[in-house]
Amino acid sequence: MGQQEMVATSLAGAVSEEISASLAPVDAELERRYPGDPGTRQPVHTVYVPGDAFTAGTLRTWGDQALALLDAHAPDAASLAAVLGLADDLAEPVYSRVRAKLEREPIEDLRVDFEDGYGPRPDAEEDAAAARAARLIAEAYRDGTAAPYMGIRMKCMEAAVRDRGIRTLDVFLTGLMEAGGLPDGLVLTLPKVTYAEQVSAFVRLLEAFEEVHGLDAGRLGFEIQIETSQAILATDGTATVARMIQAAEGRATGLHYGTFDYSACLGVSAAHQAGDHPAADHAKAVMQVAAAGTGVRVCDGSTNVLPVGPTEKVHDAWRLHYGLTRRALSRAYYQGWDMHPGHIPTRYAAVFAFYREGFEQAAARLTRYAHRAGGDVMDEPATAKALSGYLLRGLDCGALDIAEVARLTGLTRADLESFAAPRRGDLTASAQ
Repeated sequence: MGQQEMVATSLAGAVSEEISASLAPVDAELERRYPGDPGTRQPVHTVYVPGDAFTAGTLRTWGDQALALLDAHAPDAASLAAVLGLADDLAEPVYSRVRAKLEREPIEDLRVDFEDGYGPRPDAEEDAAAARAARLIAEAYRDGTAAPYMGIRMKCMEAAVRDRGIRTLDVFLTGLMEAGGLPDGLVLTLPKVTYAEQVSAFVRLLEAFEEVHGLDAGRLGFEIQIETSQAILATDGTATVARMIQAAEGRATGLHYGTFDYSACLGVSAAHQAGDHPAADHAKAVMQVAAAGTGVRVCDGSTNVLPVGPTEKVHDAWRLHYGLTRRALSRAYYQGWDMHPGHIPTRYAAVFAFYREGFEQAAARLTRYAHRAGGDVMDEPATAKALSGYLLRGLDCGALDIAEVARLTGLTRADLESFAAPRRGDLTASAQ
């Protein structure tokens, strides 16, 4: 090798050192507030089941009911494709995967509901239901029949129901501890959050439980439900939801949009309360920007139009749900609520079509990037991160198989994870 060419500079090394020292607090702040995506699996949906309706057979029952609806109203790939407008080359792969998913893992995330879906009950009755939920969830994780994620939605931290919500959470978590400990897939949901101080109070509650049981600090995380206008914009004009993430002190895992409570809060008439209303788009856009880079994920809401009745009505409801789900996916809302077993066939059809129709292009672009090959798109490390994240989400939900991803990209899952992992300051590392 030839002699290294000397280059001229004008600034002393002390200047760089001084700047680095002055920015050290900013570096620490970025590290603390924007750790990046956790890299864990994100479920494609959350299913809510009232506390008094949840049983050991709920997961299987939902899957069986969804399969029965398919058998009755779309018994083969061609019929479902005709209802949803699936391309010919997607019809069979999507349909077969939907059926397999309903047989193998019909629900990815289940929340036993002690809030709107449960309603006021005698204290003894809610105590018993919360204890039963803990026992059934613990048993499901022990025998391998659990959904990947399970937990409860308690009542909110407003004065009228605060004590009841705290007690239900205590009964549930204590039951899990007595049954062997907290499962890895445990998720808690705090609804109707209006002020960041309510989030802080919930953090104190979880800290107290961890102390009592000798758990690691921060073991208990939770989702924040955004169901009021005040959760988006405070009276001083600031974005309340951003303050809520900060108030969670690293425990917040998700922001869940509540379609109907939020719409009603703004005075949207019942006939127009939907996930694609401009008010909903605004709220979710604020949530998305507030959560970006923090490791907190955004979840879309639900539709209350149920696929029940004659075939024509079922098909109409399926088309609506499919369209809303596809719309959400294109806006990077990768999770949503499902309220009825009939929603999960179209949830999976939309998710699988989304990942399969873009699979080959994403694989080709990531392959060119990984091997420094040319192409008609010049991708940057941040785009490679997005491409690998897209493929990983497709793999996690069952839309894609690792063998076909490896065949088209030559990459392993570990390779994909390495491209998806870099944070803001480390993006160039994936290009080395």
